[in-house]
Amino acid sequence: MSLPSRKLQVRFFAVLREQAGCSSVTVESFALTAAALYAELQSRFPALTFPAALLRVSLNERYADMTAPLSAGDRIVFIPPVAGG
Repeated sequence: MSLPSRKLQVRFFAVLREQAGCSSVTVESFALTAAALYAELQSRFPALTFPAALLRVSLNERYADMTAPLSAGDRIVFIPPVAGG
């Protein structure tokens, strides 16, 4: 039995927004974790080449681990390191 896809809301910040060509997207995904979702998004957006190992992730407005499980309706934000000056 296969798992159902889930509708997820994704936002991109900074360089990720530039690479994806958009600031947000709603996707139907089978990804079980944020890491798997990012890998899936990289296949959908070939210019999204920022290394996943350097990202932070927010899951429903809380920082989470890239291995946190995803559920239908989740709001995921991928956040690259930010430098200010």
